[in-house]
Amino acid sequence: MRFAIALDTALRLFRERIEVPSQNSLVAPTLLRSQALSHLYTSVLRGELDMQNAASQLDQMRLLKIRLLGDRVLQKVAWEIAEQLQWKDTFAAEYVALAKLQADAFVTLDDDLARFVKNIVPLAPFDELLTVRDT
Repeated sequence: MRFAIALDTALRLFRERIEVPSQNSLVAPTLLRSQALSHLYTSVLRGELDMQNAASQLDQMRLLKIRLLGDRVLQKVAWEIAEQLQWKDTFAAEYVALAKLQADAFVTLDDDLARFVKNIVPLAPFDELLTVRDT
């Protein structure tokens, strides 16, 4: 299975050092790297995380095999989704667009986001990332 993962899902994978079975592939928009870096940086600034832990999570991000995409078609579809859902920006829409274009399912830990997009893309629970399906 190919899963598009939201930022919150990626951060959990980094934090918990979870290995995804090789039969499952992960995709995310290219902005994932910058958003994860910014999230970890601000977590350190707020005292929620120490620098060593943040650095460890960044290392995990670099080790985890996530295909990052961000082409013109993705941007167009993200724009359309953001417009359809009347969102203020296109950040979440990029993740949803990628799920629509390149994945079997979208994984997010955000229940509100899942409710907004359930009629646009198939959803999967976090644990599905760790499941190996017989083919």
